[in-house]
Amino acid sequence: MTATASSTLVRVADTDAHEGPVVLGDSLFFTSVRRGTRVAIRRLDLATGRVETLLEDANVANGMALGDDGRLLVCEQGTLSAPATISRRDPATGERETLLDSIGGAPLNSPNDIAVGTDGAIWFTDPSYGHLQGFRPAPQLPDAAYRLDPATGEIAAVPWEFDKPNGIALAPDGSTLYVSDNGAPHHLVAFDVMAGGATNGRVLAVGTPEHPDGLEVDGDGRIYASAAHGIQIFGPRGERLGDVDLPGAVNFAFDPQGRLYVTTDTAVWAVHLKGHEDAHTEADR
Repeated sequence: MTATASSTLVRVADTDAHEGPVVLGDSLFFTSVRRGTRVAIRRLDLATGRVETLLEDANVANGMALGDDGRLLVCEQGTLSAPATISRRDPATGERETLLDSIGGAPLNSPNDIAVGTDGAIWFTDPSYGHLQGFRPAPQLPDAAYRLDPATGEIAAVPWEFDKPNGIALAPDGSTLYVSDNGAPHHLVAFDVMAGGATNGRVLAVGTPEHPDGLEVDGDGRIYASAAHGIQIFGPRGERLGDVDLPGAVNFAFDPQGRLYVTTDTAVWAVHLKGHEDAHTEADR
């Protein structure tokens, strides 16, 4: 039975939810659809469905993750005049701390998505979409994915020739890194995580054109990847397990009860996957 046949979809809120979903308590934080160079960080109250704005202008923020200290880790894509950064944001006040804005003296391109390892390391993708879409200068760095040690500031590139690295996620035990390359070709790539970086890159699965984008992993190691028709579900070895039909799906986040919240640019949906009620991600620690 496919996941489509054994899942229930509920439209939680009509709102311009684009990227970066993070579940924190009874809240879902997300970034809005870009309007020019304006992107907001918003909070959805999962109990009431009410949407509030934490920051009206968050430096073209895109992907987000929950840091070990309870703050939001944010991929700020930047503008022609403001640098692209990896930052920390207080989920209550929006107060900001910059963690990284350059590598070897070269500015970041336009960080897209971010994940946190079991050791606290920060993994993120840095494609050049900002330049291609006209709101960032020409890139000085290759399109790549990186590991950042927030304690030491040490940074290491993930060894792979990406076209447009986008989504990023980790296995529940932190032993495997997954990166979606939605350029040409559109691959889901896996790596073994080692001390200080990643190794043994291999293509795990093939997505649909311009996908996969968002990635998520549940507590049993199943991988959820956005696709043209919604969400593809893969096993840890890349075997296709099923699909969720939800066109427009961009990115997703689990809550501790195993509900999958999905941003689709026009709404937030909750997907109840039967048989996956106890599933959760490493980000729900």
